[in-house]
Amino acid sequence: MNTVSYQQNELMSATDVAKRFGSVLSQLSKHLVKKIGVLKNNKLEAVIVPTEEYNRMQKALDILEHLELETMIKERRKTPRSEYVDFNTVLKRNNIKLGLGKK
Repeated sequence: MNTVSYQQNELMSATDVAKRFGSVLSQLSKHLVKKIGVLKNNKLEAVIVPTEEYNRMQKALDILEHLELETMIKERRKTPRSEYVDFNTVLKRNNIKLGLGKK
């Protein structure tokens, strides 16, 4: 995983963020900074980003998830029918009991 770099003005202690929260939000909304890294005991604990950036990142993650599912489906389509496993066998192999049916 790549490490995100921060400018000096993008790092703040948790105490400073709490004291100057309004200012932090203002800096973000005015695009004076792209993000604020919140430090606790000199360790990066959180990152505050504008809502539109968060939404953009979430959309990118959703797209990535769909691409991963598509790749998985394409790979599974290559499985010969002789290797298919029926649902009841999957349940039994994994010791799963659905509790459906007769009582």
